[in-house]
Parts: sequence; C-alpha cells; structure tokens
Amino acid sequence: MSQIVVIGAGQAAASLVAKLRGQGFDGQITVIGEEAAPPYQRPPLSKAYLLGDMALDRLYLRPESYYGDHDITLRLGCRAERIDRAAKQVQCGGDAVPYDMLALTTGAVPNRLPNAIGGDLDGVYTMRSLADADAVAHEFRPGARVLIVGGGYIGLEAAAVASKKGLTVTLVEMAPRILQRVAAPETSDYFRALHESHGVDIREGCGLERLTGDHRVTGASLTDGTELEVDFVIVGVGVRPDIALAEQAGLEIDNGIAVDPEGRSSDPAIWAAGDCASFAHGEGRLRLESVGNAIDMGELLAANMMGAGKPYVPKPWFWSDQYDVKLQIAGLGTGYDEIVTRRDGDGVSFWYFAGERLLAIDAMNDPRAYMVGKRLVEAGRSPAKAAVADPGTDLKSLLQA
Repeated sequence: MSQIVVIGAGQAAASLVAKLRGQGFDGQITVIGEEAAPPYQRPPLSKAYLLGDMALDRLYLRPESYYGDHDITLRLGCRAERIDRAAKQVQCGGDAVPYDMLALTTGAVPNRLPNAIGGDLDGVYTMRSLADADAVAHEFRPGARVLIVGGGYIGLEAAAVASKKGLTVTLVEMAPRILQRVAAPETSDYFRALHESHGVDIREGCGLERLTGDHRVTGASLTDGTELEVDFVIVGVGVRPDIALAEQAGLEIDNGIAVDPEGRSSDPAIWAAGDCASFAHGEGRLRLESVGNAIDMGELLAANMMGAGKPYVPKPWFWSDQYDVKLQIAGLGTGYDEIVTRRDGDGVSFWYFAGERLLAIDAMNDPRAYMVGKRLVEAGRSPAKAAVADPGTDLKSLLQA
C-alpha cells in the first residue's frame, strides 16, 4: 500500500490530503505538524481571532473528526527532524516514518529583530501562529502603548486591531511608504489615510534603532532620533520560507524549495507546495505567500501524485481586512507603468497596467470591481483604460469587450 507523508500542517497540507482522499487515493496518509493544533486558518489570527470575534474551533480548516473519518493520521506537536532520502524515511519524535512520496508544506517563518537591538526582550512578539496570537492577546488593553515595526499587511492589520481596542498605536516603516514592496503608491496613500483617521501614528522612512528595557521592553529609539515609551512591540518585517528540512535533505533551493511545473522537488519522490515552494515564473522563480496559492498548489500536488501530470498555473489573489475596509487583490502588479483609478460609491479600485496590458487590481470595498478584474487578469484580457476609469461604465461590459 502506498504511503504519502506530508510535513507541515497548514493550509497547503489540508488541501492536499483532502484532495487525495476526494480523488480516491486509498493508501496511507500521515500529516506531521510541529504545532499541537490541527490545520487552521492563519489570516484571521491578526484580525477576527485577535479581536475576539472568532472562536478557536472556527479557525480549524476542517473539524478534528474529519481526519479520523478519512483515515488520515495526524502527528501533531511533533517536529520532523530529518529526511533520509535513501531509506525514504522521516525522523520525527524518535520514530522513523516511512514514505513512498513525501510532500513538504512547511510554510514560512517570521523574521525577528536581532537580539543585539532588543529583539529578545519580553513583550516583543511576532504574528504568524496560533501560539503567537494567544501569547500577545493579553497585551491588548485599552490605553496600552504598542509599537508596530513594519508597514506590510501583517503590521497594518495588527495596527487596526490595536486601534479598535483602544490602544495607542505607533507604526514605523523603514521604506519611504507603507506597503511599498507589494502595492502602488495609490494603495499606500489609501491605507495611510485610513489608519491616520483612526488615530494610528504612522512614521514612514523611519526605522527602529533599538528597543530598550532590562528584561522587558519599555522603550524604543527610532532612527529619526525619537524616543518612545512602549508597553509591547509587534514585529511584522516579513517572512522567509521554511527550508531547513529541505536543505538538510540536499534538495535544490532557489528562493524556497525549487519545484518543477508539476510540484516535484529535485528528488522525484519529494514534492513541495505553499509558501515554502518556488516555481519558474518569467525569467526567475516566484513564491506566493497566500492562502490561494497554498490551496491551489496543494490540490495540484494531490492530482499529480496520482499521475495527472498537470503544470501549475498561478492565479494570484490576496485579501486584507482593516477596520471596515476589505482589500481584495488579483494578479501581480510587478512591472506596471500606470495606475488607473475607478471610484464606485464608497468603493475604489486601482488597476495596474503595463502599457495596455492589465496586470492586477487592488479593490477596496468594491467586490464587483475585484471579481471583474480577477476574471480579466486570469483570462489575459485587458480592458480599455478609459472604460475602467469611467464610473458610468458597466463593469460587466468589460468582460464582453
């Protein structure tokens, strides 16, 4: 009987094993996860869960009973220590777990502040796991002073939660603007104004010099000379792919675990999906850190492990919830040279063009623009810019043009 082992118990793993069973795979499936919880959603951790609007059991991607009902073995709270490719075994908790095929869905790990500038002080948190969210939750007391380091989506979402809970929030971003790595200036401007309207002190082009305090953080020195008193710190300065096991196993690494179009690593018995995996894109390799990518790659691996032979075609989409604004993103805006703005009531969308070609869309509280833009991007079709900008244009007509 064939044995498939999955290392990493996140979204990609959950999608992979469900698809395997759904497509009739009747061999053994084992999922090894370092955390004690079954596969759960990560995006709500910095939003609804931290606000107290989502209970723990609602975080789970499937009820705990699902795995037993479908003969899927979960080995949780168990760190996979090494892969023996010759013996086709994974060492975990003193046991050797055999595999015929192995999938690495190890995700990504958050970057931390160096200890030399106070990153090891108590009261300094990252936001990636359920344990992270649980550890920081008690700090969200009205009037507490929080410093958020990093103006990406995780930092901004944490700032929104803190502001809604009545904290005093300062956010520093070393780059000239928030969201600089992932969004156009128009989107940055929108979210800067949104946060400032809720009392968040955003400081761009300003880095953290160091955190101060004996055992617990009490202050921060910024690169502009400002000294802040703080009660706790949230660090949101990006993530890196979790490639430790893949490196130990001698797999090819290139911006993550390098996989071929079907999702295989440099070892044909080992596959990879999700945040940890990179695939050929244009002249380089791309990793997509998103729920959509984890689902799509996980399901693709399941099909290809059963012989489908399908190449991965990324359909990038992302979202972020901040205050009463839902940002929805489709496509990749890399290489754009013009932003076309469309306003529709309380909604606004920014459409990324390279020449006449539509690359991506950022839609704020405008789900219709997002859905139309997403369909256009995925179909490789580009509407006329003037039609996009004209609020009188029926969005559906863009699909028929």
